[in-house]
Amino acid sequence: MKLLKKLSCLGLALSLFPLPMVVAEASNPLQKAEEAYLSAVDADYGYQVANQLAEFKSNEQLGYRMAGSQAEHEAGQYLAQEMEKIGLSQVTSDAFSVDAWTFEKAEMTFANVKGQEVTAVLAGYQVNFDTQGLKDFPIVYLNKGTASDYQEAEAKGKFVLIDINQMEEWWVNYPAYEAKLQGAAGVIVIQEAGFGEVSDESLNANDICGPADAPILSISKKDGEQLKAALAANNNEMIVSLDVKSTVELDGQAYNISGRIEGKDKDAYILYSAHYDAYFDGFQDDSAAIGLLLGIAKAMVDSGYQPEKTIIFNALAAEEWGVSNSRYDWSTGAFNQIFRLHPEWQGKAVANINFELPAMGHNDSDQIGSVYEMEAFIKEFAKGKDFPKDLYPEGIEVISPNTTWADDWSFSIAGVPSIRNRFESDFRNTHYHTQFDNKETYNQQAFEHHHNLYGLLGMAIDHQAVAPIDLTQPLKLLKETIAEESFKSVNLDSNLLREAVDQVLPLAKALNEEIQTLNANYLAALEAGQVDQADEIYADSRALNEKVLAAYRFIQDAFVRLTWEDEQKYPHELITNNLIALKASIQSLEKSEGQVALDESLYLVDNNWYAYDFSRETYDYFTNYVLDQSDDRLMWGAGRIVSHVDLFDTIASVKQKVINENPDYKEEITVLEKHVKDQEKLLKDVVEEEISQLQQLQALLK
Repeated sequence: MKLLKKLSCLGLALSLFPLPMVVAEASNPLQKAEEAYLSAVDADYGYQVANQLAEFKSNEQLGYRMAGSQAEHEAGQYLAQEMEKIGLSQVTSDAFSVDAWTFEKAEMTFANVKGQEVTAVLAGYQVNFDTQGLKDFPIVYLNKGTASDYQEAEAKGKFVLIDINQMEEWWVNYPAYEAKLQGAAGVIVIQEAGFGEVSDESLNANDICGPADAPILSISKKDGEQLKAALAANNNEMIVSLDVKSTVELDGQAYNISGRIEGKDKDAYILYSAHYDAYFDGFQDDSAAIGLLLGIAKAMVDSGYQPEKTIIFNALAAEEWGVSNSRYDWSTGAFNQIFRLHPEWQGKAVANINFELPAMGHNDSDQIGSVYEMEAFIKEFAKGKDFPKDLYPEGIEVISPNTTWADDWSFSIAGVPSIRNRFESDFRNTHYHTQFDNKETYNQQAFEHHHNLYGLLGMAIDHQAVAPIDLTQPLKLLKETIAEESFKSVNLDSNLLREAVDQVLPLAKALNEEIQTLNANYLAALEAGQVDQADEIYADSRALNEKVLAAYRFIQDAFVRLTWEDEQKYPHELITNNLIALKASIQSLEKSEGQVALDESLYLVDNNWYAYDFSRETYDYFTNYVLDQSDDRLMWGAGRIVSHVDLFDTIASVKQKVINENPDYKEEITVLEKHVKDQEKLLKDVVEEEISQLQQLQALLK
């Protein structure tokens, strides 16, 4: 009955594989393997693993097992033992260099407006700050902690209490560094909105994206409001006592844990992954994901599944943070795994399936995130599946591209087509990275469903001879992002870029058809139990598979770039977006509408949002540490930024003039016009390079 219930729930009959849609016979060995897998799934085992991980912590009150800490090391040892216990082979603990962080404690004691002593537990960020027991500090409240908030305040040697909304305004590193410049002892932040909205008692922590010598602590809204009230009653300054121990050790060590189910092909891989470091207990993020990772592995082993390709299960360290003072300080473990520890997987791994926050429903649809190139395959895989209607009334939804927010990004840019269960939901605003991300959020139905779904997805990929990717999708999207007006303004014929794409598209389409035909024949042979025929098809497909993965990697290297807010774009798209915003700003200033320029366009250019509220020193610091740092510190962000337009002085000048009755913006217009010319020249260079890259891709696909 257990098996029948699962089959009914998932709607597996007749639709397990995308190519071709074959009626499954009772003797179909693949169907038997899938049924055996589903019967072996034990979501309770994964739940136990997730709960056990909460026992490894550096902070007795709050949890925390962060990069390179003893708590993370002990969790890694447990996972290695667990992988061996469930029957994975070649279990390894691969060491790599991280900037290690151990957060042991943080408490503040202060007197409220009634004179009552309040002890507030605080959350920590990746900084070096050790009070060596209780230590008194003066504290002041300074609104948002922007440059203007310090104009009439003395902060030297004091802690600064501020409100922050990291979703809508800026990341915490900006006010923290501003405070450092003012000589403040540190910053204590109240999450007024954006994160931790589940409760006024929520604490929050995220990666710092900044230096370890600018201390930051997080206080709950409940305690923060009490402290603000006491400050208001004491002329905005009072003494608080802090007891904090937070240690960042440069060049520490962390460990990625992996084990495998060896396939017939020992040199072709499917990579499953999840991370085991965590803020607080981190039940959903990402203990449950580790539980899902091992749960799928255990079900495959227990069911006797014999894969065609080698399936490697990766429990990754240092996802939340692992490099101090870098814009790209997360996904450190994944980057190291695929680029430094196991570069031999590149060009041989046909897919990465990564897990984040998988033991809850999140949205009305069950969202699978994918790179553009895998979207068609996953959509076909998902067709006809009858998932739990009460949990996902809108069924399955495939969304591409994936974001940079998780480990699949590092695998993807290394040439491994990547998939992830998406977690973009209200949970990010409420429970995410708070002490309320605990086992009370567990949804057994979602967890078991994801065991079934992603185990079968891995098996479906395993039964493809060639990586099932469609290279036409990113090429079509490249054409769609061509901004005609921006090209015309510099006498750049947009048709040249379109024609270059059109030269590649037929080759990509033909390749896609070849992949589909070959995979259909291979799948049919496997389903019929014709092992010798399947092996022959597979052997003959190796050169094609190598070519497909090489082309996928080429596209990542040539055409995947990032905004200053880490959003994936095409190279020319970044420049045309800048040009559109710059020209809109000029038009507003020509009409003496300075406020319109400030409100609608100037902030859209690169990272100039931060020029509005922070000092030149802070703006430059967080610009230059992207432009000037070495690639080993930038990791997955290295080489992904196309340009930087510095509008700090222009924005400051417009802000000063906008209050005048008849402002004269000639100087600002002149500066912006120069930036336009520079960007237009850059656009020509970028498009020329894109055309050259498309020609190289064309040669690769012939």
